[in-house]
Amino acid sequence: MDNQETPKHQQGRGATADDKKCLICMETFTKKKQLKCKHEFCEECLAQSKKAMGPICPVCRDVFGMMEGDQPDGYMTWKSYSTSLPGFSSCNTIVINYDISRGQQTEKHPHPGKYYYGIKRTAYLPDNKEGREVLLLLKKAFDQKLIFTVGTSRTSGMDNQVTWNDIHHKTSMTGGPECFGYPDHGYLSRVREELKAKGIE
Repeated sequence: MDNQETPKHQQGRGATADDKKCLICMETFTKKKQLKCKHEFCEECLAQSKKAMGPICPVCRDVFGMMEGDQPDGYMTWKSYSTSLPGFSSCNTIVINYDISRGQQTEKHPHPGKYYYGIKRTAYLPDNKEGREVLLLLKKAFDQKLIFTVGTSRTSGMDNQVTWNDIHHKTSMTGGPECFGYPDHGYLSRVREELKAKGIE
């Protein structure tokens, strides 16, 4: 009995072989880097992942730095109007205007050197505490070039277009979720989650 090995499920929870390996290359660490989420990688593996995906942990998707997108230059302005959105009858409405001019694609875009078509977009938020908080988050995302990108339009199928970049906006005041409008009581919390996924919170 003295020579028998202790079954694995009864052994202590010490470091395993996997704990000593990079989660990207699955080799022993070279200049180990640990992120705030506690996942660990080789310095070079993490640098390559960051170049491809941005500062996002490739295991848990936690953002560990400031993300910057490839949104073309443009303007974001807003005003408050004394009109109420469905579901927010006790407050005014914030009207956001985005204006992206036509320009030439950079090396970050799908077709460097080719021109993309500019756009103007309008979006709506309730002018209450939460709506104003979301507005500031959207402005931060716009400044980090995360609201728009250049690619193929999902609606027209046309290439070299400025398109939304996975942060949903309400582009209609009415019609509900099916028409990208209000009422939609879960919208403000959902868009906060989309912004958080890009490190905006």
